[in-house]
Amino acid sequence: MAKSPEKAYKNLDFLNSKDARILRILAEYIEPESRFRREKVKDTIVFFGSARTRDKARASAELQEWAARAEADPSEENLAGKRLAEKHLEMSRYYEDARTLGKQLTEWAQALPNGSKRYLITSGGGPGIMEAANRGASEAPNGESVGLNISIPMEQGCNDYITDKLNFEFHYFFTRKFWFVYLARAIVVFPGGFGTFDELFEVLTLVQTKKIKPKTILLYGEKYWKSVINFEAMVENLVISAKDLSLFSFADDPQTAFKYLTTRLENNH
Repeated sequence: MAKSPEKAYKNLDFLNSKDARILRILAEYIEPESRFRREKVKDTIVFFGSARTRDKARASAELQEWAARAEADPSEENLAGKRLAEKHLEMSRYYEDARTLGKQLTEWAQALPNGSKRYLITSGGGPGIMEAANRGASEAPNGESVGLNISIPMEQGCNDYITDKLNFEFHYFFTRKFWFVYLARAIVVFPGGFGTFDELFEVLTLVQTKKIKPKTILLYGEKYWKSVINFEAMVENLVISAKDLSLFSFADDPQTAFKYLTTRLENNH
């Protein structure tokens, strides 16, 4: 008797081929949807920010090491290393603030009526600010959080603080972005680079053009954001409207951010 042919949906060569790309795209939509439904995740608070931001303990240790090197040998290499370590320590406050805010918001959400699986902290699943947000959520009693990771050549390793059953790995950026936005009720954007800018401006564009429902968007670190983006110049040069500046707000400490976010979410419940 002839051997039965392999079913198409079991054929890994086909599923990984160019012809089956649409199936892989659909899988990155349907599988997360199925898992979120199974885990009863209703909505989220998304944290964006740099993968390169250190926690304070690591940044302090690195500065001590470079300071000792520079003292023993004040070469340009060691002095440059010390200056870089000083900047990492300065930026580490954003890691600690994201961690604090992640914990505060998780505890707040858990205390809400029927608060289970409401407003789960969600990050890109990697290091830096993403790790800080998941870490803060994990430090709340029974705190859970979501990680929407992406396979890229550098930087992006899965952090240790994501809830296992809510840990995702994406191949396609656009399916990952969909799941960032679809469940989000609020988005907190910490200092970051190209990826953070991409995420921020895509969300702002979707809200501005009314392609999605309004979102609470909070830029954390007003000095940073206003130093890297001149929003007022965009208005002056007629590329955005003055009313577009109302699409987002700023905060500089966890307490202010927490009050703003929870007030907005409670009022829009």
